[in-house]
Amino acid sequence: MSSMPEAAMKYLLVRPKVPAPLDPNFCPLILAKKNYLVHVSGSPFNLEWALPRADGCARYKLPVFAENHDDVEASIYLAGVLIQEMMWQRSAKSLLLAGPPKICEALKAAYSEGGAYEFEIKSMPNVCGTPTEPFQVRIVKPEELPAHKDSPQVCGKDASGCRLAFDLGKSDIKTVAVKDNEVLYSKETEWDVTNPDPDYHYEAIVGALKKAKEVLPKIDAVGGSATGTVSADNEATWCDIFPNVPPDVYKAKVVDIFKRMAKEVAGDVPLKVINDGEVTALAAVQKIGKGNVMGISMGSSEGGGYANADGNLMGWINEMCYMKLDLNPEAPTEPWSKGCHRGLSHMYLGQRGATKLAAKAGVKVPENCVYPHPDMCTMKHEIHAECLKLIQKAMADPEQEPKVRKIYITIGVYLGYALAQYCEFYDIEHVMILGRVSKGKGGDLMLDTAKSVLKAEFPKLQGIQFHTADDHFKAVGQCIAAAALPTIK
Repeated sequence: MSSMPEAAMKYLLVRPKVPAPLDPNFCPLILAKKNYLVHVSGSPFNLEWALPRADGCARYKLPVFAENHDDVEASIYLAGVLIQEMMWQRSAKSLLLAGPPKICEALKAAYSEGGAYEFEIKSMPNVCGTPTEPFQVRIVKPEELPAHKDSPQVCGKDASGCRLAFDLGKSDIKTVAVKDNEVLYSKETEWDVTNPDPDYHYEAIVGALKKAKEVLPKIDAVGGSATGTVSADNEATWCDIFPNVPPDVYKAKVVDIFKRMAKEVAGDVPLKVINDGEVTALAAVQKIGKGNVMGISMGSSEGGGYANADGNLMGWINEMCYMKLDLNPEAPTEPWSKGCHRGLSHMYLGQRGATKLAAKAGVKVPENCVYPHPDMCTMKHEIHAECLKLIQKAMADPEQEPKVRKIYITIGVYLGYALAQYCEFYDIEHVMILGRVSKGKGGDLMLDTAKSVLKAEFPKLQGIQFHTADDHFKAVGQCIAAAALPTIK
């Protein structure tokens, strides 16, 4: 894990106007960028980069200090963070850099084996469905950079006929049976995503779908969602619900798992599987009746999705949980990046954002639920789910509520600054918030705090409308959105 250079600390460690009561050293990335841009303004030097992917290309230009400037390390550090952010927004097969040679060379080293972003360069080939093609970093002339390109994706929005749908989360498998836009069956089945045997996962999902199938006279189509990235051809290119399946076994038995299980359960019917956050966004479009919607699910981790003004997906991967929100040099690590990074959203906008603060807020939890106990620092979610229940119980106790509410205010601060960060790349008019962290009075307090952050720090964004998932939306809205994905010919 690389440390933050002193020059970067000078510009990038900015205290928020709305403090996080249980995380006083929280340093939002969005404020760091704003402060840096003020100090670098007037510089004639720019770093440009391109992140090509199969169906598009991301581009960015960042003003930088001169190569011989005392604080050039601040430019290099921030550029590395922003490139990482764009990778997890959209994916990338390679990184092309153009600009001052010293800065480009430093970033090329950072995005190489043994560098600060080794996790990204080893993950991206899998994310892109090209695991045998090494991630390439090249330094080019500005005119050689490919143009920006997006490929919006239109998904089905009508769940007519008889359909099965599934949602594969990190804690459970949700299966539904839908007939003519009406949910006839819905069930959640717990599973162990850490199991390294792909046959275990296959049998668990197929078994759950077969039970759902019993209520339908026939199956016309199968829709689904999963955490991670799913190709346009329904391949599980990089799904972190199978984190311990060995790479060679993953390629042989997981990449085509959705196709195989749909065929076993329903035969040769239309199939469409997308990221779970994107299903949230599509369902929110249906509920709200408008586009430019970001869906954020605050469950085991942060799931995210976005639908544009036309209600279509952008073709981005939207892996928000791998984006850095906090530049505090002592911010927490998480197990997915294997300790390579600090301050990623995994630890802020999901249940771990709450459970890491439980003991600080005076919630009575078992010794192994006091962060950073080793039991709290694995990929297993069960301990965090149980700890969150204790937080919610304490929040309902009038004697404990004054202290426990600080957890939700803190997460609300995280959410407000995260939304401002996302708004640089997403045109957000509406936000749909759901997930177990957002439940109850604590969830309401969290959203009120996020709104206060936007009002205090980003007044141009205070018009964003917040929406929450009522029971009908959670039970029906997302299910129908997933079931509607495939088009019946």
